Amino acid sequence: MRIFSKSLTRFIWLFLLLSTGNALAQVKALVNTTESPHSQLRSVNLQDVVWTEGFWGDRFEVIKEKTVPFMWELYHDAETTHSFRNFEIAAGQHKGRHKGPSFHDGDFYKVLEAMASLYAVTGDPKLDLEMDQAIDLIRMAQRADGYLHTPVLIEEKWGTLGEELVQKQLSFEKYNMGHLMTAACVHYRATGKDNFLNVAKGVADFLYDFYQNASPELARNAICPSHYMGITEMYRTLKDPRYLELAQNLIDIRGVTEDGTDDNQDRVPFRQQKEAMGHAVRANYLYAGVADLYAETGEDILFENLQSIWEDVVYRKMYVNGGCGALYDGVSPDGTSYNPVEVQKTHQAYGKPFQLPNAAAHNETCANIGNVLWNWRMLQVTQDAKYADVMELNFYNSILSGISLEGNRFFYTNPLSAKDDLPYQLRWPNVRENYISKSNCCPPNVARTLAQVSNYAYSLSENGVYVNLYGGNRLQTQLGEGGDLELEQKTAYPWDETITLSFQKAPERAFSLYLRVPEWCEDALLEINGEAQTDLSLRSGNYAEIHRPWKKGDEVKLVLRMPVKYLEAHPLVEQTRNQVAVKRGPLVYCVESMDLPEGKSIDDVIINPSREFQAEWVEIDGTKLMSLTGQALYKDRGNWEKQLYRPLGAEKMETAPIRLIPYFAWANRGASEMAVWMPFDR
Repeated sequence: MRIFSKSLTRFIWLFLLLSTGNALAQVKALVNTTESPHSQLRSVNLQDVVWTEGFWGDRFEVIKEKTVPFMWELYHDAETTHSFRNFEIAAGQHKGRHKGPSFHDGDFYKVLEAMASLYAVTGDPKLDLEMDQAIDLIRMAQRADGYLHTPVLIEEKWGTLGEELVQKQLSFEKYNMGHLMTAACVHYRATGKDNFLNVAKGVADFLYDFYQNASPELARNAICPSHYMGITEMYRTLKDPRYLELAQNLIDIRGVTEDGTDDNQDRVPFRQQKEAMGHAVRANYLYAGVADLYAETGEDILFENLQSIWEDVVYRKMYVNGGCGALYDGVSPDGTSYNPVEVQKTHQAYGKPFQLPNAAAHNETCANIGNVLWNWRMLQVTQDAKYADVMELNFYNSILSGISLEGNRFFYTNPLSAKDDLPYQLRWPNVRENYISKSNCCPPNVARTLAQVSNYAYSLSENGVYVNLYGGNRLQTQLGEGGDLELEQKTAYPWDETITLSFQKAPERAFSLYLRVPEWCEDALLEINGEAQTDLSLRSGNYAEIHRPWKKGDEVKLVLRMPVKYLEAHPLVEQTRNQVAVKRGPLVYCVESMDLPEGKSIDDVIINPSREFQAEWVEIDGTKLMSLTGQALYKDRGNWEKQLYRPLGAEKMETAPIRLIPYFAWANRGASEMAVWMPFDR
């Protein structure tokens, strides 16, 4: 009986494989730029990279075993989130009203995208079954014309919708639809099934028809425009020219309405925008979507503006941890006019150049993820390592900080300082939460993003393979026809400096291996089969090209020296004058109050750059991390009660130990104070 069961299982699997059009053959890249005419690089397929050990292998296990199952249960809990229940009501399986924010649908689509990404690597049949169950329900909720947005669909069932066009203008329906289309493309590429893709096709067709006749005022409902990326990915998946036409139209109609706002980046047409402004999530999603369109059309002004905006962000408005969106609230265009029509309120937004507060930094996790989505697309169209540098900075710092080490508690904002005695209350706490009741968009977003890090690790070109991110993994892909490539990477990066890549299989023809030398690395060494390579350019912030015939057994060893660095900010960043941030390799470090001597506060710490820090392992919440230990100066604060200013005195100083931990790991040991920037004394 046992033998019969195994044989039957194999038969059923073979039948399903054939009936779905060979699922394995359908697996494609996360962002499929294979045929994009203006993209220099293409992604490897979803299943081509498997984490084997080390940092990202450990994080992948947390996402697989803890985060995604937690998310699945959370969004099925009608008492907490009501997300899945909204679909049940819209599908007619339950009676009730819509509950939760209007972007709840999109949050659930992100969970499905995370599950599809895991399935591509693991082939877990439980994931496949759960996704099919959810997709069946979503399909039943969808309207005959393809429209899908549960707040509207539920109101339609009750006959209380009112003026639907008003809801379409003000709600997050296009945001939800964008995440649905993206998730459906990933699901199709991971499983070979078209059940979710057919739902997305209905949505895309609806959007195409809708925007054919939409007025400029109605068309400005692109709040947080994830549908720009989604519709372009639908075009790449189905090759329907209408979808590319729609993507072009979405850019054309931005900024042609009289009620546009800087907060939504639509007060002026995109082709006139040169600086980052407004809501940072909406902005970064827009920039990513425009980069997708450029990859297909090659319109020069799109890329010129993206470059200008990128420089504005990276050189004037981005935090040292890669975070984006400095302001909880602000004004745009920063009060340069007394005309109240021109001075507008913004929120969760990019601020003025160099306006980078620490304790009140917003830095929403979704904005930081948007920064990766944007830079990933810029890397694809340019082959320029500077975009991979920003990706790496975000992955290791401002994105990982959004999720606890255990994988089930989250941050909405990611400040650079946390204080107990602030004289004001911030809307978002500095304590991680299982469910962020005000807005839970970030947790499922970080789940899908970290489930997909392996797909960012390598890129392919006509000339060879690019190594974008380092970590213990195995790559199995193809470099053109008959060009099977198997590459194994072993490293304890980012804790250790050494990366070893060994070829298990290689095409017979010569091709190039491009190794990224990060911008932070000023001293890199390279060996091939044990021989030092002194004639190769190993410039920081560039890819080092090694062109030669490769064969099985060839080994490349790259050493990226990681001294502790002390960073200072531009003088116009007023809040960090005479302070330093500490960085080792790609990791930004911080001090947390429980690692200070008894009775000392983070306000007492003074770093002396002449005193060396030592790398030392520490365990936090069951996870081993590399901390930095050394000596710091501590001053006596004195009494500031009822004093705003006081004469500078001869403050008492003492030397005592200090431990710094990676920024992403703070707030995993309970409530604490924290600081990235610290005063220094030479």
